[in-house]
Parts: sequence; C-alpha cells; structure tokens
Amino acid sequence: MKRVKLDKIDKKILKNLQDDGRITNVELAKVAGISAPPCLRRVRALEENGFIKGYHAKVDPVMLGYGVTIFAMVKLVSQAEADLKKFEELVVSWPMVRECHMLAGEVDFVLKIAAPDWDTYQQFLTQELTGAPNVTSVKSALAIRASKEVPGVPIDV
Repeated sequence: MKRVKLDKIDKKILKNLQDDGRITNVELAKVAGISAPPCLRRVRALEENGFIKGYHAKVDPVMLGYGVTIFAMVKLVSQAEADLKKFEELVVSWPMVRECHMLAGEVDFVLKIAAPDWDTYQQFLTQELTGAPNVTSVKSALAIRASKEVPGVPIDV
C-alpha cells in the first residue's frame, strides 16, 4: 500500500467518524468545512486506502449478559513464529476473546475476554485456554470497572 499524506480536512473527517460512526455525510462535511460530495469522495478514499477499517456499534456487554471482563496474560513454551501464529489462529476461534495482543517482555499475549460470569470464564480457562498447545501459564485479572474506553487513536486536527 502506498503512503498517503493526510491533510487537515482528512484528519477532521477521521476524527469525527471515529467519535461518531453514525454521523451523516452532510453533518460530517459541515464540521470538515467542505460540501457533501467531496466529503463523501474523501471518506471513500480513506476507506480504500485502509485508514477506515470498518464501522461498529458500541454495545453494552452487561445488557447482553456479559457481566465480567477478564484480562488473561498468556505465556507460551515456544515463541517460534509458527507457534505464535498457531496460537493466534486458535484465539480467533474463541468468541469470548474480544482482543488479542502479542507483547514484548515477560508475557507473550494479553487477551481481553468477555464472559457472562466468573464461573463461565473459569470453565473456559481450564477447558480451552490452559489446555491449548504451547501454553505454559495463564494469569487472570478480573476488571473491576472501566474508567476510560476510547476507541481508535488520538487524531490532532
């Protein structure tokens, strides 16, 4: 993918879409300081160039029956690329795992897991996660509350 330089208008578009993915094109154009047709062309170009990867609704996990969030720190026996990829492929198959990040340092991966309750997580932990090939240890941290959840990245305009 070629490198694309963003101007101030592109950054305004990205910031506003990141803050509110349901903003209308007319409103987006207004805050970006351009008319609607070029705004829509810019949004499409940002999508085509990979700056916008998708649009999602932020749902309430508790309303959907997911009362606990757990961060699981996973160590593997081997950090060979093939073993890392196999673990990542396995993680994709687990619906309760909402995020997976490979880390540098003492822990190989941190997983963000949404579970209905602690017992369900423990069942997942013992039957799936700790029994997965190449997993040597898992440390679990139960989230008490989230004081900040901001999607995306800071965009200076």
